[in-house]
Amino acid sequence: MLQRLSSRISKTLNHVSSAYVVPKHSFTALSSQPNLQKLQQRVIPGDFVRWGSLGFCRTSSFATGFSPLQHKPLDSIMDIQRVKDRSPEDIASAWDDYHLGRGHIGASMKAKLYYLLEQRAADCRYFVIPLWRGSGYTTMFAQVQMPHILFTGLEDYKARGTQSAPYFTVSYYNEFAESKDLVLIRGDVVFASKISDTEAKWLLETTQSFYLNDVRYKLVERFNKETHDFEFKDVLQALDMPIL
Repeated sequence: MLQRLSSRISKTLNHVSSAYVVPKHSFTALSSQPNLQKLQQRVIPGDFVRWGSLGFCRTSSFATGFSPLQHKPLDSIMDIQRVKDRSPEDIASAWDDYHLGRGHIGASMKAKLYYLLEQRAADCRYFVIPLWRGSGYTTMFAQVQMPHILFTGLEDYKARGTQSAPYFTVSYYNEFAESKDLVLIRGDVVFASKISDTEAKWLLETTQSFYLNDVRYKLVERFNKETHDFEFKDVLQALDMPIL
């Protein structure tokens, strides 16, 4: 469930653009815009992985009874015992392959990065990310409450507050952190009508970059701790998005 913000952060959100459209005469393609082309599906090494049921229903509306923070155990998704002797590369590859084309996002990271993300998220739980769409952007609001990240539209959060439904949720699994220096990541798109799988993947990677990159993290700190100094245009500049 999305949590209530402090009054100072709530005031800052009121000054953040929820949507922005670049006039056609001034629009130019962004050279640094991430490639959102569909990934080519690869073959899963099925001789050592037993995948369980996904357990999620993706529809165009919010799934009734869905609890974003109800952690889905890793052993309900994969057979941990059968992969424990495999290399981190094999496990990560199988994890990514399994989620391709299934309406979910599969990713992984080094344990050191996960612990840094966990540490920084405990200190700075919230941030705003502009999601580029054709000739402009829509702003997403992120709540980082490890081992989860919740994303919803900023406009929805302004209108509904803690009652707003997440568009996209992310869960981290650190069962292999100590033994294989590997943390598995799973993203679930709840509102398929609000955000596509490719947009969700970009949103996850971009949000992580703001928490893991020292320079970008200063903007996260400013948003959470020095809200009077926070400028949304600094986020746009960090992502090479146009400011008019």
